[in-house]
Amino acid sequence: MTAPTSSPASGLPYALGTYVFWGLFPLYFAALRHVPAFEMVGWRIVFTLPFCAVLVLWRRNIGAVLTALRNPRTLGILAASSLFIGANWTIYVWAVQSGHVLAASLGYYINPLLNVLAGTLFLKERLSRLQWGAVALAALGVAILAFNALTMLWVSLGLSLSFCCYGLLRKRVAVEALPGLAVESLFLLIPGIAIVTNQALSPAGSSLGQSLTTDALLALAGVFTGLPLLLFAIAARRMDYSTLGFVQFVTPTLVFLLGVFVFREEVRTTQIVCFAFIWSAIVLFSLDLLRRRKRTRAGARPKAA
Repeated sequence: MTAPTSSPASGLPYALGTYVFWGLFPLYFAALRHVPAFEMVGWRIVFTLPFCAVLVLWRRNIGAVLTALRNPRTLGILAASSLFIGANWTIYVWAVQSGHVLAASLGYYINPLLNVLAGTLFLKERLSRLQWGAVALAALGVAILAFNALTMLWVSLGLSLSFCCYGLLRKRVAVEALPGLAVESLFLLIPGIAIVTNQALSPAGSSLGQSLTTDALLALAGVFTGLPLLLFAIAARRMDYSTLGFVQFVTPTLVFLLGVFVFREEVRTTQIVCFAFIWSAIVLFSLDLLRRRKRTRAGARPKAA
């Protein structure tokens, strides 16, 4: 059963909020660069569940969570989506902390193209000729960038494939955003506890308890992880997956700008060319959406007698 989809406009604020949030994530992870990547993933998992629990109690969604847990199909889909998002977190944190911010950026440039492909193949979404032209422009730009980043391409592909699969599953599962995230957090809790426990027993010890600043930032991992995922799940249920994917170009653009101006990574000519192709595609895609929206509004107006 596919989750219902309303007008793209109703999901756009949630999508933009999600992607801006994720675009600024490198600043957060850079502040915790001294925390090992896998331990960081563990704390994200451990602190996301309390965040979800508080929201579930506040919004009185316990019944929806229990319903999801009793439905084998829903449970299976959420188990799979939790694995994909867990893999995505691990690759992303490792990439940022290892100084491969632009490789992470490329991953999220590839992801919208995979979303378009997934939307047309699995959700039977249709694009106009103009939108396919935008996809071709974006694909050309990404191909140029990928050709010059072959050594770290596995990072980019791992990020894009894992998140595309996650979004597709959340699009199709018949459960609301918050209960779904709560169940995913439950699935990931045992691996998360195992990760932080293993780190605590290692010679280096746990990062938690080393300083008040680190403790505060780690505790905020639940909010910083859970909030954008909630917004994304809402947007995924309200928008075409292809359109949602194109809006996602906001995230890698912000990550790219942070990589250049904050983390001082070297900018190559191919990256500038890729940037030009992709933003030309975004403009073309957006213009077509506006044109179709105007036609829809014009068709909905009552005709004069």
